[in-house]
Amino acid sequence: METHSRIYVAGHTGLVGSSIVRELRKRGHSNVILRTHPELDLRDQSATQLFFEGARPEYVFLAAAKVGGIQANNTYRGEFLFDNLAIQMNVIESARRVDVKKLVFLGSSCIYPKECPQPIREDYLLTGPLEATNEPYAIAKIAGLKMCEAYRSQYGFQAISVMPTNLYGPGDSFDLQNGHVLPSLIRKFHEAKVNGSSEVVIWGSGRPRREFLYSEDLADAVVFLMNVYDGDQHLNVGTGEDITIADLAKLVGEVVGYSGKTVMNDSKPDGVFRKQLDVSKLKALGWQAKTSLREGIVQTYESFLTSNQ
Repeated sequence: METHSRIYVAGHTGLVGSSIVRELRKRGHSNVILRTHPELDLRDQSATQLFFEGARPEYVFLAAAKVGGIQANNTYRGEFLFDNLAIQMNVIESARRVDVKKLVFLGSSCIYPKECPQPIREDYLLTGPLEATNEPYAIAKIAGLKMCEAYRSQYGFQAISVMPTNLYGPGDSFDLQNGHVLPSLIRKFHEAKVNGSSEVVIWGSGRPRREFLYSEDLADAVVFLMNVYDGDQHLNVGTGEDITIADLAKLVGEVVGYSGKTVMNDSKPDGVFRKQLDVSKLKALGWQAKTSLREGIVQTYESFLTSNQ
């Protein structure tokens, strides 16, 4: 990409999209095209096509998606499937029609089977059943990945797919009901600290292990891949390291400054027991994450405090 290239970031108000916009601007890209959801509903095929015909982007980062944690995924199963399928289908097809030079599709590590060998390699895709709680979202993301593969094969359309691990960072959703685990923990511990609560209750047993990637690191990775990678294979993006939910809760509590007790509610679902990505292919290309988990949590908590002043 040249600094003057027309670059469309779909989903720029979300965690991933906003991080990509910051990364592009940091690198001197001056022609970044943005549309809010009220301005452009990407589920609307005709509106999406009209936008692409008018804006004529040269490069596209497809970060728009309906996302959420375990509870949201399990509650709004139809919406998670329909909205994500529609967004992906409309953006990828419209990009192909107007001869976009290259598109990066952002997926998720939940595409892999529930019972998967660890660490998870890219070729483990479709080798077993998915985790039931987020199956609709995972199926949508698999469909997007396969659409990129099919368009490369049939049309020669330059589309690559990246599958990030669990993300967190500035601009995340700190919603206790529908947010992801790490931002939800930040809010829980902060509110407990402010309210003087003697304990914080965490969903699940605390034993499952999760890998977390700071959103600014992901943005650096996807811009890097847009510039250097043209392979058919989708790529994992992560740190290659994981942590138990119990230890994560302890770390968040330390960063927030909460001194009370942490209680695990094992009547609530754990989800997949372990989900650590094999990131050796990405490292071989010359990229690895820079931000430690503690440092990322500190910066995310600071952004939470700023947004809630």
